[in-house]
Amino acid sequence: MSTKVPQNAEDQEIDLVLISKKVNSFFARINTSIFKGIQFFIKNWVIVLVLVLLGFGIGLFLDITQRKYTHEIIVAPNFESTDYLYSKINLIDSKINEGDTLFLKNTVGIQYPKNLKSIEIKPITDIYKLIENKPENFELIKLMSDNGDVKKIIEDNLTSKNYRYHRISIMTDGLLDDKKGTEPFLDFLNKTDFYKKIQDVQLANVKAKMEQNDATISQIEGILNEFSNKANNSQKSDKLIYYNENNQLNDVIKTKGDLVREQGNHRIELIGYDKIIKDISTTLNIEKEGILYGKKKLFFPFLFVFIYILLQFFKAFYRKQKLLVVDKIA
Repeated sequence: MSTKVPQNAEDQEIDLVLISKKVNSFFARINTSIFKGIQFFIKNWVIVLVLVLLGFGIGLFLDITQRKYTHEIIVAPNFESTDYLYSKINLIDSKINEGDTLFLKNTVGIQYPKNLKSIEIKPITDIYKLIENKPENFELIKLMSDNGDVKKIIEDNLTSKNYRYHRISIMTDGLLDDKKGTEPFLDFLNKTDFYKKIQDVQLANVKAKMEQNDATISQIEGILNEFSNKANNSQKSDKLIYYNENNQLNDVIKTKGDLVREQGNHRIELIGYDKIIKDISTTLNIEKEGILYGKKKLFFPFLFVFIYILLQFFKAFYRKQKLLVVDKIA
């Protein structure tokens, strides 16, 4: 054992010396690389400066000319026209992809169709509104969720088209305003003879129902007034009168309350029924965000200089390998 200890100590000293030499060699190579890099930029500073200025100029031009904006329209399709709405949006999107500017300008009414880049529609998920006062929808969602993922069911196309509100997103290269962008677009969505007829009939039905409800409410108020008069007269007399119609009276009062609430809902319906595709809100000119968006003037100088350095490295590598091949042949 005593003879191995000096050998181990000597081996450890040798290992430490080798490690120290490797570390020093590593840092020496780094210093050499840094020095060569500085020499390269000093030697080629004119070319590097030109590339930086060129990249900055091109990037600045692209940042100014390639500004993209998103415009959002929240709509509510009436008279079960959701499938019609989605088909119209898909049609417009296909025409944008095809570059059919004549259709977009003449049929849709977009003044600057070349600025249109894309359009899509998605439902605004509101599962609580979907099942509110609709037991059949609640039972359907419950049944479907027992056999699958609830999140997938809520976002499924079949389910999502039953939501009340939908968001239309339009992307353009330039700014939009209501008259040049959204108004012609909404007018195009509302040009349909079939749903126009349904709209007329539905409006007539709602108004007739409201007139009937008003007549019923007036009759109920007459009954209640008559009952109130009888009650007042009985209090003035000396005789005690018992009324056995309390249950029926409660039903009458409840019916009146239901009709009043129904009338309120009908008034709200009439506000939205003025259009087949009712626009609820419009948000225009939301500028796009991204890693390189608006920063091309900084990205392109680095890109051009990097490509130049890569080309110089490739040329140096090629020359070195060529000399080695020539030396071997010689």
